[in-house]
Amino acid sequence: MSSPAERYAAARRRAAQASAFPALDEFARDLGFDLDDFQREACEALERGSGVLVCAPTGAGKTVVGEFAVHLALRGTPGKPTAADGGPGPATRRKCFYTTPIKALSNQKYHDLVDRYGAEQVGLLTGDNAINGDAPVVVMTTEVLRNMLYAGSATLEGLAYVVMDEVHYLADRFRGGVWEEVIIHLPASVTLVSLSATVSNAEEFADWLVTVRGETAVVVSEHRPVPLWQHMLVGRRMFDLFHDADAARKHDVHPELLRYTRDTMRRLELGEGRSAGPGGGRRGPRWRGPMRPDIVDRLDREGLLPAILFIFSRAGCDAAVQQCLAAGLRLTSPEERAEIRRVVESRVTAIPGEDLSVLGYWEWLDGLERGLAAHHAGMLPAFKEVVEELFVRGLVKAVFATETLALGINMPARCVVLERLVKFNGEAHVDLTPGEYTQLTGRAGRRGIDVEGHAVVVWSPETDPRHVAGLASTRTYPLRSSFRPSYNMAVNLVGTVGAEPARALLESSFAQFQADRSVVGLARQVQRNTETIEAYGAEAACHHGDFDEYFALRVAIADRERAIARQGQTQRKAAAVASLERLRVGDVIRVPSGRRAGLAVVLDPATGGFGEPRPLVLTQDRWAGRVSPGDFTTPAEVLARIRVPKHFNHRSPAARRDLAAEISGTGLDRHGRRGGRSRQAAGEDHRLSQLRAELRRHPCHACSDREEHARWAERRRRLERDTEELRQRVAGRTGSLARTFDRIVALLTARGYLSTEGEVTDAGRMLGRIWTEADLLVAECLRRKIWDGLSPAELAAAVSVVVFEARRDVDERASLPRGAVADAVDETFKLWSDIEADEAARGLAVTREPDLGFAWPIYRWARGEALAKVLASGHQIDGEMPAGDFVRWARQVVDLLGQVADSGGASAELRGTARQAIAAVNRGVLAYHAAG
Repeated sequence: MSSPAERYAAARRRAAQASAFPALDEFARDLGFDLDDFQREACEALERGSGVLVCAPTGAGKTVVGEFAVHLALRGTPGKPTAADGGPGPATRRKCFYTTPIKALSNQKYHDLVDRYGAEQVGLLTGDNAINGDAPVVVMTTEVLRNMLYAGSATLEGLAYVVMDEVHYLADRFRGGVWEEVIIHLPASVTLVSLSATVSNAEEFADWLVTVRGETAVVVSEHRPVPLWQHMLVGRRMFDLFHDADAARKHDVHPELLRYTRDTMRRLELGEGRSAGPGGGRRGPRWRGPMRPDIVDRLDREGLLPAILFIFSRAGCDAAVQQCLAAGLRLTSPEERAEIRRVVESRVTAIPGEDLSVLGYWEWLDGLERGLAAHHAGMLPAFKEVVEELFVRGLVKAVFATETLALGINMPARCVVLERLVKFNGEAHVDLTPGEYTQLTGRAGRRGIDVEGHAVVVWSPETDPRHVAGLASTRTYPLRSSFRPSYNMAVNLVGTVGAEPARALLESSFAQFQADRSVVGLARQVQRNTETIEAYGAEAACHHGDFDEYFALRVAIADRERAIARQGQTQRKAAAVASLERLRVGDVIRVPSGRRAGLAVVLDPATGGFGEPRPLVLTQDRWAGRVSPGDFTTPAEVLARIRVPKHFNHRSPAARRDLAAEISGTGLDRHGRRGGRSRQAAGEDHRLSQLRAELRRHPCHACSDREEHARWAERRRRLERDTEELRQRVAGRTGSLARTFDRIVALLTARGYLSTEGEVTDAGRMLGRIWTEADLLVAECLRRKIWDGLSPAELAAAVSVVVFEARRDVDERASLPRGAVADAVDETFKLWSDIEADEAARGLAVTREPDLGFAWPIYRWARGEALAKVLASGHQIDGEMPAGDFVRWARQVVDLLGQVADSGGASAELRGTARQAIAAVNRGVLAYHAAG
């Protein structure tokens, strides 16, 4: 109980704060809770007129600062002093834009602000929705604001505040550059509010913000409003990761956990560690971890639901729900089940009944009614939204999710479970970083609901508790810029400010700011390496003669041997390509190596297309698919000919069986004779013989310590090579973005998008309105009229190849609808090859190769075919295309079609066809998503 004097002093402080920051006092009164210190500090900086960077953990309440900027804009500010009395003029209503990285977050924030300020005061602009765009407060995706800035939109008039939620997205390698473009291009009169997850280089980021935006206050909070407790589940036993908070700060793992895991490992090594049941979380060959239903049941009994269980696999998430259903798990009451069914049925009314069965609706609903659901990008967006709503309302108790949920909308839980600490990043399986671990576990603990949050890591033999402790305690995850100039950016910058000022703007980016700072460290490393090289040189010295000269001969011999080997490979590949180009239907050949080794018959020579020949073959083992020159270590030789039926269907098992029997009937040997590759023996090369003779004659060749000298010389050579790379990096980082910009400008000038005087041409203005990764390729397709004359479905298919990117590489190239689509795609590939060669010659990052994998699905969908048939036609490794992927890529095709429909560089006929294609695609599950 405080004394009267203390209460009086506190009242005086509050009164002083209210008089110093009246807008904040007014704002805080309506919140219903007291502001945290970091929130108050940031809001006070805003009211003083400063920009602000707020870095705080997930769930700490950063968005309150963004909402205060909204309050300031709506409150109005006193005008400039009038001439008459020097007092303030009338208050002026100003605007605030609230930007988010994803549409789901924009939609959620829009509804939050509408609830607080009313629908007439708040607007929404995303790729899908445009609601009240002239309102004083508009929520939008960051790309929408970037496009407004380049277009000089009238909507920017009166803009006073921009809130950039999740500003740490500027590290995203695909979209991060957009954040920097906005920060650089915003008018100086706009106050920037940057909200970020906790990063270790907040001061560096703030230093850059000061250079480009002026005064910026940095407010960093490491404090979580809801404490997070870390645990490990080892078999059926749950342990605290740390004994107490002090141990957590020192990374000291709980001794009992270390002892138990060591004992478990010892039993495993002795063969005693087998536990029954096909566990969902199994790791090593002998370890069977706790089954997923058991984990959920354990969390339920300990009062730790609702929970998010992160499984870094879409198939794993779906399988986990099925395992829980099979185990008879039920987490909901009859009343909750009735409410879940009511919500679900109200949300899916727009989706046709026949599509629901294809989407696995009934199995999904069964899981929901039991309080269980999956959440991943392969799901239909409508289904994901329902899962999110039910989870936030506490009706769904356990969600099995991929890491995309951690970057999505606000879905806090009481507990978060990590099944593994390794995830697939699209190229390889990699360990979670401390930043990713913090992002995932940050979902645990709901402010105002939970007293504490819990994070559980499931132990396996590959999981060291000390590694987990490091992840949980590390705060070193810096923000790294992913900004780089693009063709679209270049023409917009040149058109807006001119070529030279554009270079200066690029040099003011965070990417260049970081590059310039890193040069200092690299230069120090070069100096240290130079000193070490001298020491290695002394160790390599030989009293018999010049060892540098002798070592140079050894290096020259190794280089010559590698060159001979490469030359042989090149010749073999050229011979294989030539032989495949000569094949005809019915030729029986032998695939010499690889998974498809053996006899095969040619079904489709496929020599007319662009690129390497990839004939479609049927093997003796009844496999049908395309082979490439890489499958042939020797040229393909025609061994016999057999008749292939005219309309042979290689997808029919019976047809494959009959034709494979005919291959066997030729009596040819499956593997043939295994002879060595015909190649020039290394020893026959004259230059190589000469070098070896010089080596043997050299005085140092007789030295008894020559191999020891050679080891030091090799170390020196490697360090010299590394040091040269460092020197090049130093040179490359100084002004690197401006050099890249100059190369892009030169390429665009050569192709007619910029004039030699540095003016933007009509083609350049068209390019400046194309917002896609392959912007230049799209512009070239429009200029060359490659897409003219196509039907709406054909246009959707042709456009898809520059948008779509398969999640994983597929061995064989996808097929295309015959006729006009195939011709248009062939021309697109030729254009891409031309652009790629131009980019490579100028040292630019090359445009990604077009991908045919989505052409059939979008073609069939635009023609009105059923969803089941459309999904089955996807070019996937593991069966049909997931509905969520289909919707996402279809939306991107629609977005590009919309740009084509609005493009000044497209013919009137093509613009009309693009509008028809959009209408054809926006039906069924797409119509629901477009409306939502």
